[in-house]
Amino acid sequence: MQMHIRHETRYRYERTVKYSVQSLHLTPRRDQSQRSLSWNIASPGRRLEQIDAYGNISHLLTIEEPHREIRILVHGVVETSDQESRHDDGPLSPLAYLAPTQLTTPNDAIRTFAQSVLCNVIDPRARAQALAEAVCDAVRYKSGTSDVQDTAANAFKSGEGVCQDHAHVFIAAARASGMPARYVSGYIYTGDASDAASHAWADVWLGAEIGWQSMDVTHKRPAVRTYCRLAVGRDYLDAAPVRGMRNGGGGEKMEANVLVAESAQQQ
Repeated sequence: MQMHIRHETRYRYERTVKYSVQSLHLTPRRDQSQRSLSWNIASPGRRLEQIDAYGNISHLLTIEEPHREIRILVHGVVETSDQESRHDDGPLSPLAYLAPTQLTTPNDAIRTFAQSVLCNVIDPRARAQALAEAVCDAVRYKSGTSDVQDTAANAFKSGEGVCQDHAHVFIAAARASGMPARYVSGYIYTGDASDAASHAWADVWLGAEIGWQSMDVTHKRPAVRTYCRLAVGRDYLDAAPVRGMRNGGGGEKMEANVLVAESAQQQ
């Protein structure tokens, strides 16, 4: 399908910011399941494009002039496919995605949970599906209940969270079971304008014959066709659409507005 995407991010500050640097993962990833037909980024300051360590297209945005606001707008059209698995794992070996991170380190509770879910499941795809369903059932979706710095262990203990928490718990449990897994940021088309169009899910490595399987834990299904992939990484911090630092400004207010449609007219 063709996904027409418009994503505006706006930061407003209490006081003047002297200098800011933002790392942007706002360009669709080049892989076997999608291709950009058009894509544009508009922002203040200077942008340096590069391919990061995970094979993502990233931009380093530097604003050296004093400012009270940053507005970043991306829009374009991405064609996606029904491909469930991929071998385009980027420059890193899948084994690099076995190492725990601060946000995805499994505790004893997650290890026990993963073992109980997967102990009698042999087929690789069935294992990925069973784990996604179990994580979604264990961590009830509830918006506004978590922060970007919350760990998989905290989300699992609280029993509620958002798509980012689902992805982190799934990744922690998969790695605890010996399956490499990585975080994915991007967009989803649901057909419902009231649904959040920004989304997070996970890739899990199912062996050389299958490759990476994309799993939308929040919806308990493979992430295909109606998904646009922006970036992958070990966790949220590696694949966040916008992440940065600044000098000055005091408090800040961030607003994001994302629209995803099948046609430009629907936007």
